[in-house]
Amino acid sequence: MKGDSQLSYPHTDKTMELIKQLVSIPSPSGNTNEIISFVEKFLQEANVETKRNRKGGLIAVIPGKDTNNHRMLTAHVDTLGAIVKEIKPSGRLKLDLIGGFKYNSIEGEYCQIETSSGKIYSGTILMHQTSVHVYKNAGKAERNQDNMEVRIDEVVHNADDVRALGIEVGDFVCFDPRVELTHNGFIKSRHLDDKASVAILLQLIKQIKAEDILLPYTTYFLISNNEEIGYGGNSNITPETVEYLAVDMGAIGDGQATDEYTVSICVKDASGPYHYELRKHLVHLAEKNKIPYKLDIYPYYGSDASAAIRSGHDIVHGLIGPGIDSSHAFERTHRSSIENTTKLIYHYLQSKMIDC
Repeated sequence: MKGDSQLSYPHTDKTMELIKQLVSIPSPSGNTNEIISFVEKFLQEANVETKRNRKGGLIAVIPGKDTNNHRMLTAHVDTLGAIVKEIKPSGRLKLDLIGGFKYNSIEGEYCQIETSSGKIYSGTILMHQTSVHVYKNAGKAERNQDNMEVRIDEVVHNADDVRALGIEVGDFVCFDPRVELTHNGFIKSRHLDDKASVAILLQLIKQIKAEDILLPYTTYFLISNNEEIGYGGNSNITPETVEYLAVDMGAIGDGQATDEYTVSICVKDASGPYHYELRKHLVHLAEKNKIPYKLDIYPYYGSDASAAIRSGHDIVHGLIGPGIDSSHAFERTHRSSIENTTKLIYHYLQSKMIDC
């Protein structure tokens, strides 16, 4: 095997194209088998050992020099979405949301409804009171479960017509990602949280295997599938795991340091502070290798790493990721943030563990 200093960075163009592929595969929490299968095939083609856990997530392992102390990195493929709550007498669908977001962020969005038999129907998420020619309060009505509905692109006049299509309560509704790569390096799409991070990890794993690099520690990669509902990364952590690094989006907004061009290192989120020594180690690696970074606090946020801590695992936990604008809505980031996040993880994987 080669020395670890010979590992080269994955090509960012390939990572951006992989992000585009990933966001185009529907995967709301609770219905992630298709995208897990895609990731599984990607890793198997790279000759990486994988297995699925009982929750439907995917675990990959790369043996290292030290097999007594493990690292785990995680990113999640599950996304926000919705589920059919009610078939209205009009033939429209009432929704129940999957994940933490607001109804106004999906108003006017194209979507697809997947039946339990696998049939796919297209539709649009609209306010019931959309037409300004009919509803005087079209702009003022509250965007909520009672007022928002799905208009199905089929000839339906009532609930019986909808059920005749095979649509029923409990069917998943996925949002059109509308992914676009711009000429100046931006990628805008739904579900960059957290498929941008998944693409980063997949490209790094592929590079490590292709270049036959021996990592200092046996390293597990968990592609989790229940993060948006709070428990994706709280299991399948080996007793030998010392450090657990979640790779997830950095949140951008008023009062935030995170931007779309650097790697965001989380200091604290709604679960509390992340491990201080690991945070300092990540900062040191960024500064040593001239990687632009921002330290930040995400006030209304939880990660797979915080879920792991809450479930009682005795680990050192951290959180980094690319900066994502308009999180849990129509998101955007820049290739610079993808590249800088990749570089920090690249150096972290080859670094010594902190002294606990």
